Amino acid sequence: MHFSPRRAACALPLAILLALLATPAAALGPGDPAPAWSAPALAGGDAVSLAAARGKVVYLDFWASWCVPCRTSLPLLEELRREFPPERFAVVAVNVDREPDAGRRFLEKAKVGYPSASDPEGRIPARFGVETMPTSFLIDGSGVIRFVHRGFQKSDVPELRERIAELVGQ
Repeated sequence: MHFSPRRAACALPLAILLALLATPAAALGPGDPAPAWSAPALAGGDAVSLAAARGKVVYLDFWASWCVPCRTSLPLLEELRREFPPERFAVVAVNVDREPDAGRRFLEKAKVGYPSASDPEGRIPARFGVETMPTSFLIDGSGVIRFVHRGFQKSDVPELRERIAELVGQ
């Protein structure tokens, strides 16, 4: 292959772009705007998106069927969802199972009333910088992240309830 200055000038920006694309996103935190996204619903039907809950306080939960704390969190998040007015609060979930059927089977048992998107490639959690399951983001009605919750235990519910109530205005 023949070296040319023109080829070298094109190769450097391309190498920089590829390096940036390969770098994982920094974890988002309080004060950061939540990225917009849309993905197929895990259970079928309409796509799930963060924009559909715009104007509400949103608890965005990233989960997987193989995640033991997720098994605890989903039904408790359903209970929290029912405690607050649906016009002011929503739970939205993103399932990251590589095999969406595993997530669907789990939801058949969990019976939650909030939407769960399917993202087997992990593109949405990558945009948020999610590194552990479950990870959740409490987002205000303007789309700004106010709290990040990593992991889950039953004892976390009172703090989550308090943070949600503060944002919802109850």
